[in-house]
Amino acid sequence: MLANYLIGLREGLEASLVVVILVAYLVRSDRRRLIPRIWAGVAVAVGVSMAFGALLTFGPRGLSFEAQEAISGSLSIVAVGFVTWMVFWMARSARGLSSELRGRIDRAADGGRASLVVVAMLAVGREGLETALFLWAATQAATRTTQGTTSAEGPLAGAALGILTAVGLGYLIYRGVLRLNLSKFFTWTGAFLILIAAGVVAYGVHDLQEARILPGVNNLAFDVSGTIAPTSWLGTLLKGTLNFSPATTWLEAAVWVAYVVPVMFWFFRRIRQNNAPATPTAPAVPASASSAG
Repeated sequence: MLANYLIGLREGLEASLVVVILVAYLVRSDRRRLIPRIWAGVAVAVGVSMAFGALLTFGPRGLSFEAQEAISGSLSIVAVGFVTWMVFWMARSARGLSSELRGRIDRAADGGRASLVVVAMLAVGREGLETALFLWAATQAATRTTQGTTSAEGPLAGAALGILTAVGLGYLIYRGVLRLNLSKFFTWTGAFLILIAAGVVAYGVHDLQEARILPGVNNLAFDVSGTIAPTSWLGTLLKGTLNFSPATTWLEAAVWVAYVVPVMFWFFRRIRQNNAPATPTAPAVPASASSAG
C-alpha cells in the first residue's frame, strides 16, 4: 500500500501540475472560455487510462498458467522501461515544462475546436497510461503470494489515496496556498521509484522463468524464508515496498543489481548536472583588439 501510494502520489502530481499549468495560463491570458476543452481532454485521458488498467487486469484471465506468467513478466519489464524513461524525462525537462505547455496551448488555441482537447488528452494521457501500467505491474509483484494468488485491495487503495492526495496538492498549488520544492520532491521520489522498478523487473524475470521462457527458476542465490517469512510483518513490508523475495534466483538477483546500479548512478548524475550553476562565459575579444598587442 505504501509503495503504490507513493507511485500514485508522484505520477498523480505530475499530471496535476500539467493541468494546473494549462488552466492557469488560460486564466492569465484571459481565455477562460477555453477551459472546458481542457477538462474534456482530461476526462478522455482518465477514461482511456482506466480502460487500459481494466484490460491489463482482466485480459489475461482464462489463459494457461504459462501464458499468464509470460504476459505478466513481459508487461512488467515494459512498465519498468516506461517508468525509467519517465523519471529521467522529468529530471531533464522539469524546468522547461511550463513554457513547453504554454507554447502548445497558443498553437492549439489558434487551431480547431478540438485542438485544446487533444493537447490536454495527450499531456495527461501519457502520464495516465504509464501510471496504469506501472501500478498494475507493481501491484502484481507486491501481492503475489507463495500460493500464486493475489490480494490487490491494499495496493489499489494506496494508489487511489496517492492520486487523490496529488489532486488535492495540485489544487492548493493552483490557489497559491501551497508551495512545494518540486526539485527535491521529484528527486527523492524518483530514487524510490527506481528501487521499486528494480523489484518489478526482478519479478518480471521470475515470471518469465516460471513461464519456462528463461532458465534457472530453481537456482536460488539465497533463501532466507526461514529468517524472513513471506507472511511476517517484515516480509510483507519488504515485499510491499521493494518487492523483495526471500527466495531469489540468481537471474533475479543479477537483473536487480544490473538495473539499480547504473540507473541510480545516471539519475543522480543528471540531477547534479541540472542543479549545477551555469558557468559564465567570457565575452568574445574582437580580432582587432587581440592583434593590437
